[in-house]
Amino acid sequence: MINIRSRQEIEQMRQAGIIVAEVHGLLEKMIRPGVTTIELDEAAEAHIRAKGGEPAFKGYGGFPASICSSVNQQVVHGIPGNVQLVEGDIISIDTGVQLNGYYADAAKTFPVGNISAQAQRLIDITRKSFYEGIKFAREGQRLSDISHAIQECAEREGFSVVRNYVGHGIGTAMHEEPQIPNYGQPGKGPRLKAGMVLAIEPMINEGTYHVKVLSDGWTVITMDSKNSAHYEHTLAITEGDPEILTVSNAG
Repeated sequence: MINIRSRQEIEQMRQAGIIVAEVHGLLEKMIRPGVTTIELDEAAEAHIRAKGGEPAFKGYGGFPASICSSVNQQVVHGIPGNVQLVEGDIISIDTGVQLNGYYADAAKTFPVGNISAQAQRLIDITRKSFYEGIKFAREGQRLSDISHAIQECAEREGFSVVRNYVGHGIGTAMHEEPQIPNYGQPGKGPRLKAGMVLAIEPMINEGTYHVKVLSDGWTVITMDSKNSAHYEHTLAITEGDPEILTVSNAG
């Protein structure tokens, strides 16, 4: 069952989403050569708790941290640690917040210092694919219309779309129905209705879409060791344009 959220519930999720956006803004300023991903994680957790929220990822399924920090060929679920970032890396930061029983979730990929033109293009197209997808995040569209638009955008630019991991509904749990693949034919799946809240998250690879999980049981990497990027927002379906909830008060 896909939950339909009231305006009051969506406003609760927006308050959680503001904290998520603030975390991304804070970490973007910290990301530089020499910083460790555990430093980023500690800063994220401190900010979330200072704002009255709970780090939604910490302890979720046994995950040990407040952010997923996925570097270069790491697609998702990278565990923060003591390895220092170096010039030319790219890092995807995925984080979630629970506030007053409601969740919000978002991810962005950031450059570490000066990066290659190809790495920047991967980041840019991953972000663009999200926005191409949400052109179809409107009442009456089919769910797979979003999926198809994301895939079309990424593949048109010569990149590939991860199949094994998908977006999801979100609300009073981190993961709710429906699952939202980032690929597939249009015109399939449920029709979108106002009040649905979705976390749409393209994971786009420079090379093959095939991935594998490392021995830590969490970190997902590309099979060919080429870079991957991730872009996600939590959004509400309305009677008009979708409302992105994981943005700060500053925009």
